[in-house]
Amino acid sequence: MKIRKIEKGDKESLIQLWKKVFPDDPPHNEPSSVLEAKLKVDDLIFVAELDETIVGGCIAGYDGHRGWLYAVAVLPEYRRVGIGKKLVQAAMESLKELGCIKVNLQIRSTNTEVAAFYKSLGYSVEDRLSMGAFLK
Repeated sequence: MKIRKIEKGDKESLIQLWKKVFPDDPPHNEPSSVLEAKLKVDDLIFVAELDETIVGGCIAGYDGHRGWLYAVAVLPEYRRVGIGKKLVQAAMESLKELGCIKVNLQIRSTNTEVAAFYKSLGYSVEDRLSMGAFLK
């Protein structure tokens, strides 16, 4: 298995992966739009490739103050073998190389299985209120 940054030929496979893993995401998280918007900013998009097949992916972000992880996903049939861990570690290492000292992420409060995964990687729950606004 190889973890690497996205390449041109990966887009459709990554879009299909995210649609499969996040089937109930809201319209503003539509994978092709998110991917195109991110690639206009930088290439902090990582994929896990196994036998020439994209089996996982994630987006990292850095604003000069703190880093973020978004859309960390592994196909269900490839979970629990360390792929997600390696994706997160690769993203965090790239952020560290940019000078990032803290990485944040958001998950749904009901997603206890994913919360346990991130806790195993050293993340902890912080007392914060997450807010957002759509730009019109």
